[in-house]
Amino acid sequence: MTNAKDDKAIGFIGLGNVGAKLAGSLLRNGADLTIRDLDEAAAAPLLAAGAKWGKSPAEMASVCDILITCLPSPAISAAVLEAEDGLLAGFQKGSIWAEMSTTDETEIHRLSAKVAAVGGRAVDCPVSGGCHRAATGNISIFAGCERDVFDDMLPFLTKMGRRILHTGPLGSATVLKVVTNYLATANLLSVAEALSTCKAAGMDMRTSYEAIAISSGTSFVHETEGQVILNGSRDINFTMDLVLKDISLFQDVATRSGLQLELAPLLIEIFKDGIEKYGPREFSPNIIRRLEDEHGLDVSATGFPDEITDDEPEEPGYEVVI
Repeated sequence: MTNAKDDKAIGFIGLGNVGAKLAGSLLRNGADLTIRDLDEAAAAPLLAAGAKWGKSPAEMASVCDILITCLPSPAISAAVLEAEDGLLAGFQKGSIWAEMSTTDETEIHRLSAKVAAVGGRAVDCPVSGGCHRAATGNISIFAGCERDVFDDMLPFLTKMGRRILHTGPLGSATVLKVVTNYLATANLLSVAEALSTCKAAGMDMRTSYEAIAISSGTSFVHETEGQVILNGSRDINFTMDLVLKDISLFQDVATRSGLQLELAPLLIEIFKDGIEKYGPREFSPNIIRRLEDEHGLDVSATGFPDEITDDEPEEPGYEVVI
């Protein structure tokens, strides 16, 4: 293990659509990085670029100062920590567990208590802004933790993201993450309905896209997912099962807080129907197919990209101070 504040050994577990890009940013920006994923092929580009391979989570925890998890579900995160050869089995006093997954606030508190019991510290630090911004290091990162943990993490969070917000105590970042994903999902469904209505009304779809883009009705989702909807690829590196997980986690927060919501349950039912029709691993923008298939529409147009890329250059990350 190393001691300098900005020269720590980093372990990164979970090299999926987002995780591989975050790990790539760490490596590109000079981090001492050890990686692990159940799919060893996912690690190949990073290993070729200089990352080291972790034999097990426990082995990684025994040599790394910061252990990052970026995984598909709360259950998988729990297994990575609690298994016989999990992180907790090798955790060193003073090390930090950084949970970058979109997960459940209650699990953050449960697992962080176990980390504390072996002398470790914890931060929940999910990202927001899309895979294209994760690839360039321009993504936003929320961080829920004590201030001293945030200060120790900031040099590494700024290697992965541009805008870093200390959201408050442990668990606060996770709550805000599912809130923002809920808003993005609501916007995706409204964009799908808006574009479908334009098509059914006989509007030119390129003109319709531009009209929305320059109007008060525009949004991040319209200007990203709207483009891959119209291209026809619907490839946003995010799938329906993950959307359902995230909006269900949002609903759980509302329920625990004593709220009876109206829109969130409807969104959940729509995505359950989408998964039943098209499968859990279908790209999430293809939720528009529910309208296309029912009404015989083809909501597409020429001149739009098949995937979204970040056209902004990578910039140094910084703390957003409130």
